[in-house]
Amino acid sequence: MRIERTYRQLEDTEEVHIYDITEEELFREVPQEYDMFYTPFEKTLNYLNNDLDILVPIDDGNDFIIHRLGLNALTKRKINQNEISGRLLSKVSPGYYQVLKDTLKEVCRTHETKQMRFNYHFDGKLARFSNVKVVYDMEKIILISENRDNRGTNLSMIDDGKYGEKANLIEYFSQTGSYYKINDRYSWTQGVYNIINRAREPNDEYYNIIFDLVIAEDKPLVKKLLNELDHGRAHYETIIRIKTNEGTLKYIEANLYSKFDEEGHLLSRYGMFKDVSTDSTRKMTRPVDFLLRGFDNSKKLALLIDPLSIKHYEFSEGFFYIVEENPETYRHSIKIIDNIVEESIKEKIMQLVRGERNELIDRLTYNVHGDENNQKIAEIYLERFVYGETAHSIGFLTDVTEERRKQQELIEANEHKTILIKEVHHRIKNNLQVLNSFLNLEKRAYKNQPDMIIDHMQSRLSSLAILHEKTYNTSDFKNINLNEYIVDQDAQLRSLIGMRDGIMFESEVDSDLNLSIDIITPLLLIIDELTMNAIKHAFPDKKTSNKITKKITKLDDDTAELIFQDNGVGIDDPSSITKNLGCVIIKNLTKQLDGKIELLQNGQGTGYRLTFPIIMEHTIEV
Repeated sequence: MRIERTYRQLEDTEEVHIYDITEEELFREVPQEYDMFYTPFEKTLNYLNNDLDILVPIDDGNDFIIHRLGLNALTKRKINQNEISGRLLSKVSPGYYQVLKDTLKEVCRTHETKQMRFNYHFDGKLARFSNVKVVYDMEKIILISENRDNRGTNLSMIDDGKYGEKANLIEYFSQTGSYYKINDRYSWTQGVYNIINRAREPNDEYYNIIFDLVIAEDKPLVKKLLNELDHGRAHYETIIRIKTNEGTLKYIEANLYSKFDEEGHLLSRYGMFKDVSTDSTRKMTRPVDFLLRGFDNSKKLALLIDPLSIKHYEFSEGFFYIVEENPETYRHSIKIIDNIVEESIKEKIMQLVRGERNELIDRLTYNVHGDENNQKIAEIYLERFVYGETAHSIGFLTDVTEERRKQQELIEANEHKTILIKEVHHRIKNNLQVLNSFLNLEKRAYKNQPDMIIDHMQSRLSSLAILHEKTYNTSDFKNINLNEYIVDQDAQLRSLIGMRDGIMFESEVDSDLNLSIDIITPLLLIIDELTMNAIKHAFPDKKTSNKITKKITKLDDDTAELIFQDNGVGIDDPSSITKNLGCVIIKNLTKQLDGKIELLQNGQGTGYRLTFPIIMEHTIEV
């Protein structure tokens, strides 16, 4: 027997997949150890559609005496009540005991009802489902199991081969549904109702019950796709966001199709919707995903998207390292601020929640799981803003515990670091706004090349994440060694692009070249843009010999030089490349750097020479 567990947060249900359980693990014949009293209404209980199992906890809930099992379970095991009542669950059914023991013990302790879903797999196929409520009542544990498909058919009958339409049964319990529309009438399958979490209604055939729930920000997208599907487009695939009637936000993968006659008139429409809200491996083309992926592998720095919203938040993985919570089971609650030591910061956060302030920049002490002996020191930045009629928030949480502990005296004596960290937050915020502008420009320029847009944004965000995280590992923000940043940037580019397209990255940087954060920021973004230009234009064919090299040297005490070179196909018309969007961005970044860039052509590939000052007059002085 193999067990896999998943917690479905939107449904508040623990889902258990059981693979190839054996009869010996399900039921063993053992002697009766306890006398059990008669269950009232026993005959009536056998007529229930649901199974009703009763367990009596012993040894503080570490084991359970079986009082009764439901009729379906008895029939499937080919046993009667007398052969199983009065036995310990751990002895008579070791398989179920291993699956249920933690949940049963928790219900015994808290008296709170739990929901579970059992999926039984045999020979590589899903054989049957069972939705179970675990209830504490009359000092007993009662398991109520729902074993029916959408036609009211008992699942044990399906195992006997009496009903073969398992696709309908799977959809009945799944978060995937389909529909078709003919003559302005809709027909919806059960899976759609599972997604929107409500029962069928008589008027559902007259309107699109999914699109009616689309949030305001995604309505323009829906309007666009419906217009295209009405006027000749046969297929459209996208992700939309809906809010159910009880207020739950869900991400829906939509595959929509239109069928036309020979004259181009619309005959019918059909499609499929899939709830991907709880799929941790989903790939969505949302701006928020670009942001979060840019902070991958950052354990000290967390990006917080809508942290003031309990339902619709998204945090980068650094948050879960800082607060030491499991991202798979974490459920956001305003009570988390109770673990903050400083009462003044708690009040400021509540002011943000109430809309009484719009920004918070401070340092806090955090008791992990409320433990005063396990404290973290963190820098927090939160900003509240209104989009349309809805309040949103964004922020950073940075773990400075080690720095605080190791350099306590230095931090207290040098308050300029706090000022500079706030300035870094401000600059990163500005850089994200710049990148948002880049994204809007590229959406217009490369609207038919979404993969290129994704590559560009991931590269830029990765470089900024490197920059932002490394600033917390030094006390001198005016003399940052450039070589470390270039090494990390090459590793990111190799991970994002090199392994996929077979491109090698080689860099040589003067070991004593130290720059301020003002210079490194635009320099890294220029390298990103040059790299993406080379990938787009220099390597039409994927070859193992494709290479991009960088050499950064110090010319004198005031000036440094970047030589960027690829070994690609070169440029036939140098004037043409200067007009593309990438070159426009590079020129603007070069101007920000107070530098000068020129095109190099040496017979093989394309190169650029960028000269830039080592010290800029507007660099922050501390």
